[in-house]
Amino acid sequence: MSGQPELRRMGDRWVYTRSTVEEGGTSYHLSRGDDGSAELLAVQGDATGFSDAHPGTGGIVLCPLTSTNAKVLRSRLPWLSPVPLGLRTSAGFGDRLGLATPGHIRAIRQVDETAQSVAPIFAQQSVRENARTGRSPQQVVDDATWGLLQEGWRQPWGADADHLKTPAAVEPFVAASYTFFTIDPSDHVDDGAHTASAAELESKVRALDWQDLEDTQQDLESRYSDAPFDREALWRAGAKYGRAVAHTAGMYRHLASRMENRAFELEVSVDETDTPTSLAEHFYIATELRRLEVPFVSLAPRFVGSFEKGVDYIGDLDTFAAEFTRHAALARELGPYKLSLHSGSDKFSIYGIAARLTRIGASDLPGALI
Repeated sequence: MSGQPELRRMGDRWVYTRSTVEEGGTSYHLSRGDDGSAELLAVQGDATGFSDAHPGTGGIVLCPLTSTNAKVLRSRLPWLSPVPLGLRTSAGFGDRLGLATPGHIRAIRQVDETAQSVAPIFAQQSVRENARTGRSPQQVVDDATWGLLQEGWRQPWGADADHLKTPAAVEPFVAASYTFFTIDPSDHVDDGAHTASAAELESKVRALDWQDLEDTQQDLESRYSDAPFDREALWRAGAKYGRAVAHTAGMYRHLASRMENRAFELEVSVDETDTPTSLAEHFYIATELRRLEVPFVSLAPRFVGSFEKGVDYIGDLDTFAAEFTRHAALARELGPYKLSLHSGSDKFSIYGIAARLTRIGASDLPGALI
């Protein structure tokens, strides 16, 4: 399959062949001028609700690619709206400029025409990325919408509000109909607990926000009396991640209240910490979130090695594989939920490892490469 869009001539414009669709007695397609600019939505039939439209030839109405028109189109063509993806292996594409979705779709089709192997998250940006690029969550979804229409994509896809740290940051993503929300509680992680002395550690545990955790130190220790790690490991996990767990629970409840009856999924990201997430810490985070009735579909631990933007994994592959195996087994036992590799783009050396270690026997565990 060609890496270029499929085009055909119609009058004085070029039509994206795959964009042509008819639904409810109305037909739609995207077209562009000879110079590749001035992309327009063509509507033949019921053009009610589309704004700033002007007549074309043959009964066609031409509409600019605005947010209003994208919203109307999504209401008419349901496959243009993001949906929850569940435990399917998924990949976030992170189109920073709003131009790459058609290319991403063509790349997927070159590998898997039916898109059954990996569920794409075409709209994926964090608050800080939007701040740097000057785009809004709504623009990210709208840009993905036009790319999906251009390439005729009709498979399920997701929209990820990435690295959300505060309740206020949630609002524009909710308004833009995102379906996947990544909570980043890293500001509430105490990395000092990793190396704290016994006395310091005890002080940190006693100072936890037990009311926010809906817990007591005595109850915590009682629940973990049969855990596969000792009291010190529990204390370090609790001291390091206790406030992060409480913050995540608060963020989830705020999000649920804002989403009302709309379906959504939650990811918890603790990858932006100074030290790798131990198995005891992973156990503690997942167990405490379940206790607090916070449903999550994906967890992003801090894995060994370095995950830098735009370059392959930096670290020993055998060590990564050994640690990933243990985390995958734990996620399979406690969940199942997906393990997420944050800053996973261009990490070609570990994709195969992650795929192999999360698909073992009947209890397959999908891995999210985000």
